[in-house]
Amino acid sequence: MDFSLFKRITRDMREAGVEEIGVFFLGESFMNPRLLVDCVQYLKAEVGMPYVFLTSNASMAFPDAVEACMKAGLDSLKWSANAADAAQFEQIMAVSGKPFDRALGNIAAAWDVRAQKGYRTGLYASSIKYDGGQQQKMEALLESKVKPFVDQHYWLPLYSMGAFATVREAELGFKPTAGNQGRLGALREPLPCWSLFTEGHVTAESKLSACCFDATSNWVMGDLVEQPFMQAWNSTKFTQLREAHLRKDVRGTICENCVAYS
Repeated sequence: MDFSLFKRITRDMREAGVEEIGVFFLGESFMNPRLLVDCVQYLKAEVGMPYVFLTSNASMAFPDAVEACMKAGLDSLKWSANAADAAQFEQIMAVSGKPFDRALGNIAAAWDVRAQKGYRTGLYASSIKYDGGQQQKMEALLESKVKPFVDQHYWLPLYSMGAFATVREAELGFKPTAGNQGRLGALREPLPCWSLFTEGHVTAESKLSACCFDATSNWVMGDLVEQPFMQAWNSTKFTQLREAHLRKDVRGTICENCVAYS
């Protein structure tokens, strides 16, 4: 995202009462570490955002960049640890398995950086709860390579990614959970979808999306270049979608084909 646009949108959000911002959406934020650090610095030092957080797969989260984020005031950094070895990383993520070991090294290095410099950034990790042999391998890896280097680890159900990954899941024989139900142990009902009422997701092009899994811009509710955040948040399109969720009847809406309802 253009930095000047980021500054305008997030200042507007803060003035509207937003208290938490995640400096990521879909994709890996550490691929542009300078922009990432600048965004954290701006939110904490200039906007006064109470809580700034980040999720990363750790493959590009090199120690210097992580330390710069911590120094800028990042409140929380969560690692997505969803494969047990390089082969599974390549199979499940459908990308090269080469970054797998590097990611584990970066997770350990972040823990050391925080301890050595006394930063206050919380370090967390989440993992998708698979089954069978995959799950057993995951648990062994987490115990030795991830959990010793985070404050907390928790499990997530296998999401459908807003139907984005459905084909890949079918190829591997995994069955996604219904909708976005949150963490295992504290699952919510898929309807109404809680994120429609509590989270705004902004694409790099400034579009406000209704879905945290919107990789294809199918859930766009407004354009923050053309309208203030609260105007887009309370748009007729967004309001009507929330009303359908409250009725627990999303037939005819953009949410109809989600795995939760099909």
